[in-house]
Amino acid sequence: MINRVLSACVFIVISSVAAEARPYRSLQAAECNVTMPCDFSYAQTRRGRSPRQALQAYRATQMTVTDAGNTATTISVSGDRVIGGRPAGCPSSFCGCGAAIRVFGHVVPELNLASNWLRFPRTAPAPGMVAARHGHVFVLEQSLGGDMWMAYDANSGGHATRMHARSLRGYTVVNPHG
Repeated sequence: MINRVLSACVFIVISSVAAEARPYRSLQAAECNVTMPCDFSYAQTRRGRSPRQALQAYRATQMTVTDAGNTATTISVSGDRVIGGRPAGCPSSFCGCGAAIRVFGHVVPELNLASNWLRFPRTAPAPGMVAARHGHVFVLEQSLGGDMWMAYDANSGGHATRMHARSLRGYTVVNPHG
């Protein structure tokens, strides 16, 4: 009797686990790893839109920024432009490497890891400074007002290097020359 009850319990547990099975989908891109984590801030939702439509909708957005005097300005981020792909000599996760080439003119292997940029001294945002966080880094080119900057952004999505508007929210601005 106990064997039947135990067998029934095991059967119920096994069948309920099988009912919860879902297809395995990795949320991490193949080129992401522990030493070069990926930045998924550009991840697109998959709710009925094709990836191309989602990208076009992302590029066509308008952003409102305010300065210290609470003056609101609306800027279009549709002016982003792809200026290249992965630079020669850079790993597949290349935002740190691309930023090093932009700032120093050559690959600096220690700076391939985005979080290593945080070792530089903190500073105020200015052209030529770098915005970094664990997982991504980009070079500041021109202020657009508020916390929005035109940025040289290597590996900004789709394995492309872009010049586009980026917010500094969540990033630490550092001086790579200091």
